[in-house]
Amino acid sequence: QVQLVESGGGLAQAGGSLRLSCAASGRTLRSDVMGWFRQAPGKEREFVAAISSGGSTYYADSVKGRFTISRDNAKNTEYLQMNSLKPEDTAVYYCAAEGFITAQVMADMRRDPTYWGQGTQVTVSS
Repeated sequence: QVQLVESGGGLAQAGGSLRLSCAASGRTLRSDVMGWFRQAPGKEREFVAAISSGGSTYYADSVKGRFTISRDNAKNTEYLQMNSLKPEDTAVYYCAAEGFITAQVMADMRRDPTYWGQGTQVTVSS
């Protein structure tokens, strides 16, 4: 089993920055992909970014150029650096992990990833 714990959420002003972290415990497989999803009230869950164990990344168009995903395999931790934040980025952000897929495939999954964190709230004010 893999346990995921997010941290780093909070309140930011438009144009500001936040850095989210997701610490994973349990098994770590080379084929595992880690990523981020978000969900705002009344909206569907949406993909944000993903990264493979080898460092390949994939981003949603809405965050491309503003967010950067990274991971430290030795620490079993992934990060989401969020810059140039916009009010529409306001959501609960969830860390996720899945095995035997690519970073791009995570963006198109029709089912929930196997592992989820509890979520961390990100609020961006005008």
